[in-house]
Amino acid sequence: MSKLTIFWFRRDLRLKDNHALFRALSASSHVQAIFIFDPHILNSLKVKTDARVHFIHENLKKLKSDFVDQQSDLQVHFGDPLQVFKKILGHHKVEAVYANHDYEPYARQRDENIRQFLDRRGISFHTFKDQVIFEKDEIVSKSDRPYTVYTPYKKAWLSKLNSEALKEYPSQKKLKNLNLVRSPSRMLKLEDIGFSPSERIFEIKNLKGSWLKSYGNQRDFLFLPDGTSRMGVHLRFGTVSVRTVVKTAVKASDSWLSELIWREFFMQILWNFPHVEKKSFRPAYDKIVWRKNKSDFKKWCDGNTGYPLVDAGLRELNATGHMHNRARMVTASFLCKHLLLPWSWGEKYFAEKLNDYELAANNGNWQWVAGCGCDASPYFRIFNPEIQRKKFDPDCEYIRKWVPEYGTEKYPAPIVNHQFAIIRALRTYNETLKGKRT
Repeated sequence: MSKLTIFWFRRDLRLKDNHALFRALSASSHVQAIFIFDPHILNSLKVKTDARVHFIHENLKKLKSDFVDQQSDLQVHFGDPLQVFKKILGHHKVEAVYANHDYEPYARQRDENIRQFLDRRGISFHTFKDQVIFEKDEIVSKSDRPYTVYTPYKKAWLSKLNSEALKEYPSQKKLKNLNLVRSPSRMLKLEDIGFSPSERIFEIKNLKGSWLKSYGNQRDFLFLPDGTSRMGVHLRFGTVSVRTVVKTAVKASDSWLSELIWREFFMQILWNFPHVEKKSFRPAYDKIVWRKNKSDFKKWCDGNTGYPLVDAGLRELNATGHMHNRARMVTASFLCKHLLLPWSWGEKYFAEKLNDYELAANNGNWQWVAGCGCDASPYFRIFNPEIQRKKFDPDCEYIRKWVPEYGTEKYPAPIVNHQFAIIRALRTYNETLKGKRT
């Protein structure tokens, strides 16, 4: 009996242009695909109808069907990854395991544990770059240091972009090398992992749609239903190849390409400075004395601050799992600067609610807004919600959609005076940092 080569799906739920899958199928004619629902991740989710879990499950069902069509199988497991691999090795002879890189701290430690376990048994563990164009320390300064400011990073990123970086991996053409399976395994149900179906559906945008040409001019207007890409969830779970997306952006939209580069910028920040997961990128900012007023935080979460654009953004998030990108900046700034509440509270709330939640981008953007992250001008930027409303929702279409009581007696008074909040925030930051920009 030939030894199996395991391909481990993680954030790459597709057959087309999947780097590690291509490498596995090129190296072996007995490739067995697996996916592992990890309790460590699932247990952190408070809502057991989490749309993201449902989305993963639906895509796994589609993939499993595709594998069965090839007379193979996708084995879906539930358990600690290390224990799952011990179980697999107890039933099969395995010569190698393939997977795509993951950059988050927990995933890095998980993969290292798996690597050590496999190495002790003489089994190789191969991982490859797949969810970004450039990773880790591929884009560095002339002094060989990671960039910590976006603009020079973007310039270096663009200068390195070429056809080789965008080369696709035709994994879908090598499926004949999958392991033949006569009796496919049972597909786990959502209930088996402690979850129930969600009503939310994540549709994928047409990458040839007309929205691309107008993206740069329309992406900030909150009332336009088709102004943004809505591709975040698909990039997050790899149901679309980042190479395909970037190729499209290069041809159609410089503005969208810039947003995709921001995504990679924050990923390399998380990789090179893993402390940002729980602490400020700039250590001095960890000394800020936040108000930690739970009543004000609940009003922010519920969208009852008396600032209509802020409230509309939070209510959209709570109802749909999505929030317009412009609203994300305004609501985040309001939490940190107007309410002087910890940015980490808002980060965790977004992580709990956002369909397209990704640790690197969520953390990076929250720290950027709070002033403690990667920004050339750390804490002086304070978004004025009313000015933002006049610019990007002039007729209050977005606001009235999500805050129907706006303009009536039922709508609450502002939770804090705008001018007072600005003065308080700047004073607090200045006192903490002793008047020095760090």
